[in-house]
Amino acid sequence: MTTLKAGDKFPADVTFSYIPWTPESSELTSCCEVQHVNAPQRLKKLTAVSGIPVTYNASKEWADKKVVLFAVPGAFTPGCSVRHLPGYIEKLDEIKGKAVDIVAVIAFNDAFVMSAWGKANGIKNDDILFMSDSETKFSKSIGWNLGERTARYAMIVDKGTVVYAEKEPARDVTVSGAAAVLAKL
Repeated sequence: MTTLKAGDKFPADVTFSYIPWTPESSELTSCCEVQHVNAPQRLKKLTAVSGIPVTYNASKEWADKKVVLFAVPGAFTPGCSVRHLPGYIEKLDEIKGKAVDIVAVIAFNDAFVMSAWGKANGIKNDDILFMSDSETKFSKSIGWNLGERTARYAMIVDKGTVVYAEKEPARDVTVSGAAAVLAKL
């Protein structure tokens, strides 16, 4: 368990569970569309066309990108939904205007809940990636967890190097909020 700090390399082999946004799965109540395909034995074969979680290798995907990652204790919780996420939504254009390629949020919730949280907040086209830190594996690896939940924190990773990383010292949204991150970009 190593706390990340500015100047550190983003860890290798960091993966999250994630449901990519698609127009077919853009409705809040759609978790996946299924097509029935007739098999030679007249059995129905199910083929998922959208809404299926994938493993997102953040270490690989972010190696040559500028990324803002923020973590919340839980999707749909009052503090996260009222005080934390809205700042990133409101300041998304400003953040992206600072040459940020990806904005991502993680929580301990599963990928289906995270996807629904993004949809409930009107996020489309993967403007913000809503990802699951399954079993808080990443957050625990850096010591930024609250038991089985992710702690509230934010970091900026630029081409594989952490340039900003702060965990909230209390329940407030200060050092992990969009305004604090924007000031460091």
